[in-house]
Amino acid sequence: MKDLAIRLANRPGALAEMGETLGSAGVSVEGGGAFVVDSDGIAHFLFADGAAARKALEEKGIEVLAENEVLVQKLNQDQPGQLGKICRLMADAGVNIEVIYSDHQNQLVLVVDDFEKGRAVSESWSNAA
Repeated sequence: MKDLAIRLANRPGALAEMGETLGSAGVSVEGGGAFVVDSDGIAHFLFADGAAARKALEEKGIEVLAENEVLVQKLNQDQPGQLGKICRLMADAGVNIEVIYSDHQNQLVLVVDDFEKGRAVSESWSNAA
């Protein structure tokens, strides 16, 4: 799985064009979100095939800012405080969470500044569950 950071025009239809472009290329979005930041549309979406998504978007003239490795983690939704706990473990390991969202299976998707350290925290979390 790959996270793509995508710049979108801040106007009606920009997100629709992105979705139509991906659909026409047979690429499915697995999770993510889009936000307006300083008048720019910035999206982060999760793809099983990041290369195919990037190719389709760039061919349409949609700017891909970055392609990121992700950590995917299942939280115990019935237990309050799970988000705080995993974020604290990342922070204590010196890992900065740059992007966070959920995928279509209600799993937490993290883009972090130090993937190897983040992976170690994520694996430790999974083994403790």
